[in-house]
Amino acid sequence: MDLGIKGRRAIVCASSKGLGRACAISLAEAGVDVTLTARGAEALKKTADDIRKAYPGVKVTEIVGDITTPAGREAVLKACPEPDILINNAGGPPPGDFRNWTRDDWIKAIDANMLTPIELIKSTVDGMMARKFGRIVNITSAAVKAPIDILGLSNGARAGLTGFIAGLSRKTVINNVTINGLLPGPFETDRLTGTAKAEADKRGTTPEQILAERAKLNPAGRFGQPDEFGYACAFLCGAKAGFITGQNILLDGGAFPGTL
Repeated sequence: MDLGIKGRRAIVCASSKGLGRACAISLAEAGVDVTLTARGAEALKKTADDIRKAYPGVKVTEIVGDITTPAGREAVLKACPEPDILINNAGGPPPGDFRNWTRDDWIKAIDANMLTPIELIKSTVDGMMARKFGRIVNITSAAVKAPIDILGLSNGARAGLTGFIAGLSRKTVINNVTINGLLPGPFETDRLTGTAKAEADKRGTTPEQILAERAKLNPAGRFGQPDEFGYACAFLCGAKAGFITGQNILLDGGAFPGTL
């Protein structure tokens, strides 16, 4: 399927691994020039090199830095000052008990998972509207729709972003700029492995056992594959997706037991 975005320019945050990497690959497959950013130089370089090898006609730029800091955002926007596509993504805060979280813990979570996307949108959305094309996808979490008690920091910060976008996305679409959320459930990523290890340590079992139990609980009987997420992201960025805005699309194998 031709998404009609060949030659467009994209910024993909936290794109060295996991879901961010999958989104970058899918956009490159569609012919989009991608600017990648992440904190880990080695993993980022590997992802960039893999994309260059697979899609030689695509321009790939990698920027090592922390997108949650002003310096990190400045470096990315300097490398790609007029993106047509923005994929907001950042690692989620750690799980825990809200009784143990300090104000600094909350500020850090809000900075990373709410304010950083808003700052990037603020820096790019007017240019997109002036050029009459823009696609912004915020990678949030299934916990926005079905909160997970131990992920309170993530629940709060990501829900705040979702509420903000609900209003803004209705203001930009008249200029063919859409803003949507992709809400991942359990995907095979380092994040999933990390939470499984933490639970395994508490229960005195193995991460493999925890993961097997979790997979059985999902209606699909498995975890999502990152490329499935990447292709959904690429579709939302397509030229023919201009009538989809302000939506929060859940990718969770049917785990959420609701109709809406």
